[in-house]
Amino acid sequence: MKVMVVDDEHDIQLLFDQQFRREIRSGQIEFHYAFSGEEALKYLESVGPADLILILSDINMPGMNGLELLKIIKDRFALKVFMITAYGDESNYKTAMEYGADNYLTKPIDFKVLKQEVLGLQES
Repeated sequence: MKVMVVDDEHDIQLLFDQQFRREIRSGQIEFHYAFSGEEALKYLESVGPADLILILSDINMPGMNGLELLKIIKDRFALKVFMITAYGDESNYKTAMEYGADNYLTKPIDFKVLKQEVLGLQES
């Protein structure tokens, strides 16, 4: 199963690789990282979404923010998208839900819960 993480902070890659190291090592999950909304869209348009099961996207990023990315993904691709934010902003939450977000998580991420949800997608 392949998951794309979209976040402008590069250290997020190390964090996810550490938290999911067993699942990565066993081949249960593979992560692809995009460090902007534009980079994520470019990947989806060139490679296609067929092998992706989920996109985890930060909301606050320079350039295209995560909500703009969410709207485009939901309009163009049949993918599950979980939004991640450091701010428990009610306005962002409402917009994310209106745009079709499948989940809304706040930082710091509870990786135990996230693992259950991600691995549950593989079973469904």
